[in-house]
Amino acid sequence: MAGRRTSLAALAGAKVDDVPGRSDPVLLSLPLDRLHCTRFNPRRNFGTDEDLRDFGEKLKKEQLQPAVVVSRAGYLKLWPDEAERVGTASYVIANGERRYRASLLVGRGTLEVVHREDVAASRASFLDAVQSENNDRQNLDPIERAIAIETMVTELGGADKVAAYYSKTKGWVSQQRKLLKLTAELQNLVSSGDMPIRVARDIAGLPEAVQGEAWAEHLERRRLEKEAGARLRSQASTPPDSAPAPRRAPDAPALVEPAGFTAVNPQTSPERPQDAPPPVPSPMAGPSRLLPRQDPPTQGETDSPPAPAQGESPNASPMKFPYDDGTWAAQLLIHKMTDDELEKCLNGLLKHRRKQNADAG
Repeated sequence: MAGRRTSLAALAGAKVDDVPGRSDPVLLSLPLDRLHCTRFNPRRNFGTDEDLRDFGEKLKKEQLQPAVVVSRAGYLKLWPDEAERVGTASYVIANGERRYRASLLVGRGTLEVVHREDVAASRASFLDAVQSENNDRQNLDPIERAIAIETMVTELGGADKVAAYYSKTKGWVSQQRKLLKLTAELQNLVSSGDMPIRVARDIAGLPEAVQGEAWAEHLERRRLEKEAGARLRSQASTPPDSAPAPRRAPDAPALVEPAGFTAVNPQTSPERPQDAPPPVPSPMAGPSRLLPRQDPPTQGETDSPPAPAQGESPNASPMKFPYDDGTWAAQLLIHKMTDDELEKCLNGLLKHRRKQNADAG
């Protein structure tokens, strides 16, 4: 959203005037009691009193950027029902409320402003000017932006008009407003930066009753991913001879570390259960450190095995990839993927499950 700013440098030599109604930008030095803040400013956090006091002391020395104001009459043409709120103030601040608040806090009597009556040409132009300051901030609060877009939708009469004003799609407007569907507690987490925007928008699509649970699940998943990553890094830095055996569930197959990808086991392995599938060559390519142990079939269960490859033990048999073994598959994913790849994979699975649940419901 493009901001409309007029710097003091651009107004160098401009006449200092206090007569409202001019269409050209005019630099003014106004007493604070002649100014009033608009209620349409979406900004909620202006900093602590200490922050504002420090800012006010800097303004006492030099105010590098003026606030932007419109006349009381111009403002009331747009919102006639605001007359009581504005009171007797001559101007309404469209941009620069923090400078106004800081000046009040340190007892600074005046504020340098630029009077731009064109800002009050329409509700859209005024609201855009209000938002321009917030959009230019490096620490822009996503919830404040969402509030600003929601205000524009309300005041302009629909999302279509806001989209047209900014040459955006209606979907873009909906994405900005979506964060306001979060509970107040989760909105605060977005504002503080503790909840990523991508995660916030996913959770905002859920009913409020389950949003807190969804956030807790995300945090738990992230914790497990970090622990898994830490274990992998620890294993990678441990010499092979001293590496501990991987932990597995009691009913999970044993894990071995073959020299090459096609895992082989000697005929001396313990007898394989009668219901175990016959071993077949694994279709996967590339080396793997974690592979389930598969014992050779007992006599009569399978046809004669194929001839061993060159250099391979004649008493060894190839191993089948256990597609139906969730424990093994999880270990393989954790080992073969980076943390970012694993997160994307898990998020994709979670989205797929939610979509299935939504379709079923």
